[in-house]
Amino acid sequence: MAGGWSRDGAVQEQIDASVEDEIQRARSQLAKGESAEECDECGAPIPEARRKDSQLR
Repeated sequence: MAGGWSRDGAVQEQIDASVEDEIQRARSQLAKGESAEECDECGAPIPEARRKDSQLR
């Protein structure tokens, strides 16, 4: 079968690179820093353990 202008595996490498770029972009947009102490919707307090966990991600 003819390979065209690209070498074997080039298309998959491009797909993998595109997926990795998007993962990095999404991670860069995650919230960082201080977490809210109260829920924005209902005003209920957010437990400290949950607030600390959200800062790590």
